[in-house]
Amino acid sequence: MREGQQAALMRDAERSAWHLSGSAAVLQTADLPQIKAGQPPPARLDRRFSADRLRSSAGSVVDLLRASLREEDDFGHGFVLIPVLLALGAVLWFSLAESVGIAKLAALLCIFGISALSCRGNMRAWRPLAIAPTILVIGMLLAAIETNRFDTVILDGPVTTNLRGTVLSREPDDKGRWRYLVEIVQTSEPRLRRSPEKATLVARSRHEPFPIGSAIAGKVRLLPPSGPALPGLNDFAFDAYFKGVGAVGFFYGAPRGAMDGSGDLSLSLQATAHLAALREAVGNRIRTAIGGDTGAIAAALVTGEERAISRETVETLRAAGLSHVLAISGLNMVLAAGTFLIGARTLLSLIPGLAAKRPIKKYAAAGALTMVFLYILISGGAVSALRSWIMISIMLVAVFFDRVSISLRNVALAALVIIAWSPSAVAGPGFQMSFAATLALVAGYARWREHRLRNADAKTSRLNLGRVAGPIVATVATSLIGGLATAVYAAAHFHRLPAYGLLANVLTTPLIGILIMPFGLFAMLLMPFGLEYYPLMVMGQGLDWMLAVARYVATLDGEWITGRIGATGFFLLAFGGVLLCALRTRLAVTGAALILLGGSSIALERQAARPSITISEDGQLVGLIAGEAIATNKARPPEFIFSQWQRALALDGRIAPVETSAASGVSEGGVERPPRTAKGSVDAMESAAKAAAALAAASPGAFSCRKGEWCVGRSREGWAIAVIDAPDVFALLCGRVDLVVAPTRRVLPACSSGKSLVVTGRTLRRTGAMEIYADPAQPARMRIVTSFPSTQRPWQQHRRYDWRSDTFSSEEAGF
Repeated sequence: MREGQQAALMRDAERSAWHLSGSAAVLQTADLPQIKAGQPPPARLDRRFSADRLRSSAGSVVDLLRASLREEDDFGHGFVLIPVLLALGAVLWFSLAESVGIAKLAALLCIFGISALSCRGNMRAWRPLAIAPTILVIGMLLAAIETNRFDTVILDGPVTTNLRGTVLSREPDDKGRWRYLVEIVQTSEPRLRRSPEKATLVARSRHEPFPIGSAIAGKVRLLPPSGPALPGLNDFAFDAYFKGVGAVGFFYGAPRGAMDGSGDLSLSLQATAHLAALREAVGNRIRTAIGGDTGAIAAALVTGEERAISRETVETLRAAGLSHVLAISGLNMVLAAGTFLIGARTLLSLIPGLAAKRPIKKYAAAGALTMVFLYILISGGAVSALRSWIMISIMLVAVFFDRVSISLRNVALAALVIIAWSPSAVAGPGFQMSFAATLALVAGYARWREHRLRNADAKTSRLNLGRVAGPIVATVATSLIGGLATAVYAAAHFHRLPAYGLLANVLTTPLIGILIMPFGLFAMLLMPFGLEYYPLMVMGQGLDWMLAVARYVATLDGEWITGRIGATGFFLLAFGGVLLCALRTRLAVTGAALILLGGSSIALERQAARPSITISEDGQLVGLIAGEAIATNKARPPEFIFSQWQRALALDGRIAPVETSAASGVSEGGVERPPRTAKGSVDAMESAAKAAAALAAASPGAFSCRKGEWCVGRSREGWAIAVIDAPDVFALLCGRVDLVVAPTRRVLPACSSGKSLVVTGRTLRRTGAMEIYADPAQPARMRIVTSFPSTQRPWQQHRRYDWRSDTFSSEEAGF
């Protein structure tokens, strides 16, 4: 009996050994240790089996990985990942606290390049993994080269001066004001030592608009482009740097003409001015023919000028998930090119005998190629429009060579061109959302085409059903895939998602494809002959119906405020989506796994505590977060900043400050207004005493304010906060509170106590907007998060400039 059990045990061990070894190794029965009858198997046998199992499993995984990499290489999908890695490298370089020089990046490129070339023979399967860091460094190098190429001068601080310059472009807004892009020729009273080359200026007074290329002059208020509203949000100075615009502002009164103008423009700027004049003329004819917001939207679809659309209409389209229609992107370009291609081919086929003798499809493609080139010139060249133009151009050129036009390779080629020309574009939502949607749609189309080929012998009834439901299914699938692909980018950049965007897109896509874009194209083709009116009427009717759908969907009040998304979760979701679309083998499962990890990471981040205190970059707006509401020191906070705070922090309510009543001399909270002397100066001692009394009675999450002097409140942790506008009160209050915010940039006296954390305008100039959290280890201690860990990057250096000494300070703000 025991011998039979022993024999069975040996046979099981032998089978297990053969099963675990696989093709990697063979375990002979003679190698097994001899076990005497009646003895249990030794422990070392179990350990040996475990080690063999691990080695075998590891070998199987490695073999599977190698096979999958070879298969992906055979498909050519490694090429699709090249622009992804380039974009990651560019974003990495832009996000560093300090610039990495071109020489260092070139040395890194040599090291990684040699490593990639060394993967030969048996190591060839690992070459893609060695090439990846090489491409990443190339992306960083492209970003560094572009930054050095621009060298834009950004204004260091607000200033009022007299300006003379040349109009490079102009566009009206919905209120009739004109917005000029001006090349600055001269400044005076005062003359700026470090003057920007270009500025965007709004003329709010009624005047005859200045032609493009003409000279313009006037007294202006110039300001530097703003930084992020909160740490991690969009830095407008970054965008302005790579557009070459160093200041924004407005004219005091109406601008006036000057003696000199377009003669000073270079050839490239003269060409830009002529194109801008042509774009404006086309937009004016469209707006005149259709009128109202409908005409403004029609002009935006052709010329890219959106400022003439009223804010209410823009908000309605955004709430309905249709704001992407305003951007000249893939949908607009494809519909325009497709309409021209089909129309031209149909007309050519009507000529007797021509289709039999000539390749009319290629003739039509050449005409469509010319048309989309003119379209991109008129549209102004936004990133989404450039991507679409490159994609459509590649597809049309593929027709000349009888190649497949819709492929992931074409998407990758378009991305490579844009990244090589403008690496900074990859950091913006336009590039990311445009390519994400295109990649997902092309990948979805490829999978659907493969599925259709595999089921080509399906029953006739099923095919008939597909013909009936095909357009509906295609519309829903396109909207769903595009919405899902861009959702993470919309949440990351705009912190909100339309709940009924799919419904709005399904209802409006037929209008856009049948009425709006085709008849818009007809209008443009007939415009040189003055016959654009009736096609524009049809286009306008389609837009009216689209706006009716948008208004209905917007009334459903469906919007998800996502709040900020952490960098880790965003990267995992975005990169996982790219892998899921680009890969065809089992490796695509890694994309799904990354998406799950990214979603889990975002869910965990959502549970993290919100900041306790927020401070704008100029110190004028301070917020106290308590629960789902935010208390501000301003009864009417700036909408541009405050709306970003609400979305980024996912807050619903706002608590207005309790302010002093000037008429009665008593605040709503019962604090008396301090007496004033005959000269009108504030009695600082009494004002400080009133502030201390208001602070003692303050409840967490609310401000008590005295207009023009101070605001005091308490955070949810019990920290005492004072926002001081009157410099005389600063020295009396700063030692009594935990946090003092003084927006002024003047030098203030030292606090009587080292207890207070002091944040001034000079401090915020270096740090940007701030958030203050309670330290998890020591809740009574403040943890400060700033927008700029350093100001060493070229688009941040203006924050360190001192106009008095004409030098850049090397000091960084510290706490």
